Amino acid sequence: MGVFAMDDIYDITIIGGGPSGLYSAFYAGLRDLKTKIIEYKSTLGGKLHIYPEKIIWDIGGLPATPAQQVMENLIEQGLTFNPTVCLNTKVDFVTKKGDVFVIETSTGEKHFSKKVVVAVGGGIISPIKLYVEGAEKYEVSNLHYTIRGIQSFKNKTLLISGGGNSAIDWAKDLLGIAKHITVIYRGESLSAHEAQIRYLEENGVPIITNTQIQSLVANEEKTKIKEVILENVATNETSTIVVDDVLVNHGYDRDHSFTFDATVNPQLDEQYQYYITTNGKGLTTVDGIYAVGDISKHANKVYLISGAFQDAINAINDIKLSLEPTADKVAKVSSHNEIFEARNREIINKDLVNG
Repeated sequence: MGVFAMDDIYDITIIGGGPSGLYSAFYAGLRDLKTKIIEYKSTLGGKLHIYPEKIIWDIGGLPATPAQQVMENLIEQGLTFNPTVCLNTKVDFVTKKGDVFVIETSTGEKHFSKKVVVAVGGGIISPIKLYVEGAEKYEVSNLHYTIRGIQSFKNKTLLISGGGNSAIDWAKDLLGIAKHITVIYRGESLSAHEAQIRYLEENGVPIITNTQIQSLVANEEKTKIKEVILENVATNETSTIVVDDVLVNHGYDRDHSFTFDATVNPQLDEQYQYYITTNGKGLTTVDGIYAVGDISKHANKVYLISGAFQDAINAINDIKLSLEPTADKVAKVSSHNEIFEARNREIINKDLVNG
């Protein structure tokens, strides 16, 4: 292993703490692999943070569940075997020294690993902020870039800025909860699905095109937005709307996060140059580097959360056999796995007490 201390070297380092990264960490622990997660954001959960109120229907064995709950469950599961977790850590560069991958961060810190699992999804996703003077000070009160709780908008007068599917979905979800909703969009026509737009129109939601937010007017305490000055981008005429809350969805900035040294640079998909080509078992064109979840591209790829779970299982099993050729090809099924015996007993005893 060269100059690296053995205690510093992990079997697997997972870059990205979203659904695919979390399930990779769980399954790696199940396979008794020393595991680290590196996540750019301050919390785990990945893209699920963007739409916490959305209902997810397509995870096997799980009834329709809000994304927030799915995320919390995934985090709890991902931490089952106590992987090392590095939050607020941005990976800049991945190289290799001998048999060890060196993962360098934006602060100059280095992490060492026998294998690397790339689980960055669509990259580091951040909402595009409202470019209006002073807007940032209202982010702690009534200027929002996502919905954390639908009921917080109950009986509110709401302005939604944005014409894509996410913005229009917000308006649809909040119908009957908010007292009044107005949608504005800078373009000539909205880019969302026609059926969704028609649904809003049929339910009396004003949709104003060629219009943007020019400025924000504070209440007397200077703590919240009281009024929004709107500007027609075609005529430059202005108008004023009284609001309780403002929701902004102008899209997302994507940071593709990091680069690889030329000697360990995995092949990208020919058509979509962001995605990393894998062999269906997570392995890229570079031995020791795997890709799972949305970042992974292969012939039988399924772009669902449940597909990310399958990616993770295949990758971790391949890694386990690469590190320990005599190991079982797959982990023992959980209902017969001794590793869960004590945990199962705790759950049974808790249910007996609560029952």
